[in-house]
Amino acid sequence: MFRVYDYTDATRLFGEAFITKPTKPREDRQPPPDNPPEPQICVEGFDVHITPAGRFIVADVDGRAMPVPLDEYKARLAARLTQEVHTLDEFRSRWVNPPSRQELIDTLVTSGYLPTVVRIVDEKEEYDLYDVLAELGWGMNPRTRHDRTLAFTYKHEDWINRLPIGAAATIRAIASQFERGGTEGLENPQIFQTPEVKDAGGLAALQTAGNPRELLTETKTRMFAA
Repeated sequence: MFRVYDYTDATRLFGEAFITKPTKPREDRQPPPDNPPEPQICVEGFDVHITPAGRFIVADVDGRAMPVPLDEYKARLAARLTQEVHTLDEFRSRWVNPPSRQELIDTLVTSGYLPTVVRIVDEKEEYDLYDVLAELGWGMNPRTRHDRTLAFTYKHEDWINRLPIGAAATIRAIASQFERGGTEGLENPQIFQTPEVKDAGGLAALQTAGNPRELLTETKTRMFAA
């Protein structure tokens, strides 16, 4: 399709058949916008823009809300994380302790960096936040929740098998909760009421091996070291 501007009326030489009558536009058809809006998602109050040039997260930069490229955002988050926690072992120790972990996450969020944004934008919903942050801060090879649960039962098989049979079955059932819900799954206040844990022996079975609270902490520590 093209348009001819005939300043000298030369098209009259071609006859009426040459001229196409303009069609009347449909009134119910809306013209496409000149600048279609960019795809955008919002994660816990943080805006994420997706453009042909890449993915950008709106973050606070020198007191101003500005779109920051995803890679730069991850680098800033890693720098803030390692400023707060110096080694992977220290990070693991803080992560196992709920108040210490929450304090660390609050520090990152207050600084303008939300770890869950990276997990969602990087499409790592199958990974626990522990693995997402450990990869960012110290280059640890991340495991999915499924793979970490398998690694736990394999690498710590000797420790599990030294427990009474019912307690060992309960520990394996508790570990399965990590595969479903990650860190929060291990710390679920109703964990002993879940069908898998109850069927394995539950709290009573765990008590035959010692203090249940200490065994839960030991399970978490070994899970994140797997």
